[in-house]
Amino acid sequence: MSAPSTSVGDAAAALSGNLQLPPLRTLDDFILGSARFQLPNLKDREKWGNRVTKNLLYYQTNYFLLFLTIYVLMIFFNPSKIITGLLVQALIIGVIWQFFSGKSKKNFIASRMTRGNANEAEQNAQQKWYILAGALLGGYLLLHLLSAVLLTAFTVLFPGSITFIHASLRLRNIKNKLTNSIESFAPSTPMGSLFDALNVRAEGVFN
Repeated sequence: MSAPSTSVGDAAAALSGNLQLPPLRTLDDFILGSARFQLPNLKDREKWGNRVTKNLLYYQTNYFLLFLTIYVLMIFFNPSKIITGLLVQALIIGVIWQFFSGKSKKNFIASRMTRGNANEAEQNAQQKWYILAGALLGGYLLLHLLSAVLLTAFTVLFPGSITFIHASLRLRNIKNKLTNSIESFAPSTPMGSLFDALNVRAEGVFN
């Protein structure tokens, strides 16, 4: 039984070892002089999506740096709120995950369909109260610290929105198209691996 897990671990290690970021694109190419922007054709979603996908691949290092810069600045100016918001969100996600996990759902359904033995009933009752207490605590913290939670969400959504807007508006030049073609034979990039996991594919190189 250890052989499959070992092979999976080796494959993951090999994949992580082959990942590399593409070069950082210049400001002139990214947003200044030579950069050309145009509203996408909203009716042609396939072409729009292809432009976004290719720009995300080509400028991914710039986008990562942009995200990191904004996130660090937000933490620098609001460290307590960001950390508090992250803790509250982690608690809420943990409660939701625990409630909707397969084991919890199975125990909940089993407790409704059959009485079961005393030990199982006691365990289900304890788990139910733990989840209820976590939900109440998470709800209280969410209301009491709503500004911190919203600021934390904004810290993630703001650079994400800028990235999507830039990728939607930035027209691809010849260098962009050729680089995407060449780098398709190079070691996998983080964004490329993410697209592979999500089964996202861009159309032809020059589309």
